[in-house]
Amino acid sequence: MVVFILVSERKCAECGRELYKGNFLRVEKERPLCLDCADLVHLEFLPRGDTAVTRRASKYSPLRVVVVRWSRSRKRYERQGILVSPEAIRRAEEESLADAELRQRRREREAVRREAEDGEYVAELALKLKALFPSCPPAEADAIARHAGQKYSGRVGRSAAAKEFAPEALRLAVIAHIRHQYTAYDRLLGQYGDRQMARAEVRADIERILTNWETL
Repeated sequence: MVVFILVSERKCAECGRELYKGNFLRVEKERPLCLDCADLVHLEFLPRGDTAVTRRASKYSPLRVVVVRWSRSRKRYERQGILVSPEAIRRAEEESLADAELRQRRREREAVRREAEDGEYVAELALKLKALFPSCPPAEADAIARHAGQKYSGRVGRSAAAKEFAPEALRLAVIAHIRHQYTAYDRLLGQYGDRQMARAEVRADIERILTNWETL
């Protein structure tokens, strides 16, 4: 699977979001998609440069996507890095970096994450999720709220409906979390390269977990 770094503005064919130079774009059946609509927003960008970290992260991530950008001077697409799971990057760094360098990189990554989080909004979002899904493990509800509610992310937790805590918008955030964390969806997406096929195979698993979480 391949994702492109935009060199000009585009628009997502599914949600209509404006995509600007430097944003990531996935092309699916000749339709441009943002990472959210392409079910890739949960992945993290690992720039090229450290071969050992890239190799290990590729091994540990259930889904790996190559990131390329068009070079006007060379008239070709050039590889910029990969999209993989945050856990895969963490494991790769632990195995590849010296302790002091690892601690520094972790501090830098955590600083970026903390800046992106709006604590008060995320806390309210988590409370609402726990009310709508009373059997959802509290740690899972908190994780969903943090991920969906990051500032400037454009994710469902930052949509107008979610800001009003509309149940359907929050339900979508929970479904996305279950899809990536509790099913084989990432592996299937990497295998098929087709969102709809992968979603069809895990739909029953998602519905089962949703029903369990919605029931006291």
